[in-house]
Amino acid sequence: MEDALGTIVEEVRKNADLHQSMMQWRRDFHRHPEIGFGEHRTAARIAELLRDWGIEVTTGVGGTGVVGIIDGCRGLGRSIALRADMDALPIVEQNDFAHMSAHHGLMHGCGHDGHSAMLLGAARHLADGRDFAGRIVLIFQPAEEVLTSGAREMIADGVLDRFPFEAIYAVHNYPPLAPGTAAVRTGPFLASADSFHIEVTGLGGHGAQPHLARSPVAPACEIALALQRIASQSVNALDNCVVNTTMVRTGDTHNVIPDTALIGGTVRCFREEVRKDNAAEIDRIATNIARAHGCEAKVDYVWGHPATINTAREAERAATVLTSLLGDRQVITDHPQIMGSEDFAYFLQQRRGAYIVLGRGGSMIHNPRYDFNDEILSTGAAYFVGIALSELAGGPAKPSGS
Repeated sequence: MEDALGTIVEEVRKNADLHQSMMQWRRDFHRHPEIGFGEHRTAARIAELLRDWGIEVTTGVGGTGVVGIIDGCRGLGRSIALRADMDALPIVEQNDFAHMSAHHGLMHGCGHDGHSAMLLGAARHLADGRDFAGRIVLIFQPAEEVLTSGAREMIADGVLDRFPFEAIYAVHNYPPLAPGTAAVRTGPFLASADSFHIEVTGLGGHGAQPHLARSPVAPACEIALALQRIASQSVNALDNCVVNTTMVRTGDTHNVIPDTALIGGTVRCFREEVRKDNAAEIDRIATNIARAHGCEAKVDYVWGHPATINTAREAERAATVLTSLLGDRQVITDHPQIMGSEDFAYFLQQRRGAYIVLGRGGSMIHNPRYDFNDEILSTGAAYFVGIALSELAGGPAKPSGS
């Protein structure tokens, strides 16, 4: 990175006034969490701030999404996008600090309040100087936590055509890494996330007369155990994969054979071929085991988010910016793949880009005692500024082929 750009990024990271503002925005969002596609207050506040800084704003993109446009003062150039998610989770918060959730049953348990605050901080800095050529598209995305996917809805609403950009970048806090560290890798980084729901139907009856019934309980138990073996027996050992039965429900009392049993679980992997094979194998196992017991199995395989796959050039650029911020020993470019998923994957199916994780420390996400670490707000904002200026000062990108 050029010395001048490194100086700018460092100024952002050490800007105490900007950090204080980001902390206030973040805690306000945390205090007022909103579920996916219901982020009306959050979106309105973000739009208000962006307009205050002279940024062109479009609201209601993909439901409650907000898009801001910052054009550089150096004329025409490339266009890149920076994305943050806005939604909260249906969790009863168990914290007791002043900014804890004011809405029982909802909380920012994944740090999207912090992600939005970091992008706002970057936006304020970038809008103040606009010393670049080209355009920065700010995407504040709804509903990352829901299966219907805010990213997919924004794309369906034409965000790629209405606000064209060549590459897109996103940040997520990551508790397993300490503050002051970060990770990014080329290729598949986060897994796809599918789920399955299986209904085994037999014939109910009296628990003392099993010969007059067709119990779904035994085949359901066999199916649950057999599915656990898919990852170890049916998938190449070089392909990271999880097939995990997480739910078996059947029966209400000890002396009644139920008519049905329900099985559910999650499927995670990194390659589409493995994903399709897993779906077929789950159907085969459930159908055949149920049939062997004189029962029937109906499999509902729910295709969720695809794998999050970083393109090579953009992952390398992200690593360069992170290294300028944190030092080369603090940036992991060969971090193990993460079995969690992200709907940012839909953007990466359409455009080049990179998804990074920023060390946060502390409790894991999706935890009722979770809270974002405000210490990393300035690092996240500085990264967003750095990646934007690096892209728009670097000239046309070479196709990565990834």
